[in-house]
Amino acid sequence: MTTSGSPFGRALCAMITPFTEEGALDLDGAQRLAERLVSEGCDGLVLSGTTGESPTTTDAEKSALVAAVREAVGDRASIVAGVGTFDTRHTVELALEAEKAGADGLLVVAPYYSKPPQDAVEAHFRDVADAAGLPVVLYDIPGRTGTRIEPDTVIRLAEHPRVVAVKDCSYDFLGTQKVLSRTDLAYYAGCDEHNLALYAVGATGYISTVANVVPRQLRSVLDAFDAGNTTEAARLQQRATPLIELMMSAGLPGTVTTKALLSELGLPAGPVRAPLRRAGREAVDGLLATYEEFMATG
Repeated sequence: MTTSGSPFGRALCAMITPFTEEGALDLDGAQRLAERLVSEGCDGLVLSGTTGESPTTTDAEKSALVAAVREAVGDRASIVAGVGTFDTRHTVELALEAEKAGADGLLVVAPYYSKPPQDAVEAHFRDVADAAGLPVVLYDIPGRTGTRIEPDTVIRLAEHPRVVAVKDCSYDFLGTQKVLSRTDLAYYAGCDEHNLALYAVGATGYISTVANVVPRQLRSVLDAFDAGNTTEAARLQQRATPLIELMMSAGLPGTVTTKALLSELGLPAGPVRAPLRRAGREAVDGLLATYEEFMATG
């Protein structure tokens, strides 16, 4: 699916995976949350990524989640399925299953833990792209994987017809611009504080964790920029900074803070799976106060 002149749209949400209070996959909750996100302006949903707790969901749960969300949103939004693991063979298996379940694209993270050299990283992505029939988003998040997808590696991978995009959590602004200047890859900011900055230098949009909570407000940043009102775009991005900081950089993983806020707002979320733990009451109260202040400032 192609929307908004890009592979998957501009405003994508890295959706949480809702669980029941007993810890089971909550497909009804996932459908309700997906429906809300799309109705509030998300062009696409990224399932089973970092925010979606992919390390603790089974292969069957990942496929069921894609199928359920596809049923809920139909063709109104793209679905990108996270399939990346540290095992190339397993990643290929997940890619094929995601395609069967109805995904439009694949989010493939750099292989983690084993720290492969760049030629092996490149081969991993090529093997996945060769095996599956869906377009691939390279997910560069070295802070979690321990392995960069170096800019020169990305540039070489861009030659593959099914490698179409990057989710950029590299914190390497120069490296990102190098790739943007030498490829036609669609770049998505993967860190919410970079949404506007990367968009301004040619990125396609964002894949946002914070969009689980405030999808319409984050999209308004891109809309203002596209309308030529860069001052307003900057104001809207800056307005979101306290919420972004507390959700993403205050000591708790974004999955934990997002589920805490969604639960307080009466939206589908449920608990996180171990080894993650729920946010404590003090953290929840701080998140809620910051959210309410954000909403009140308009």
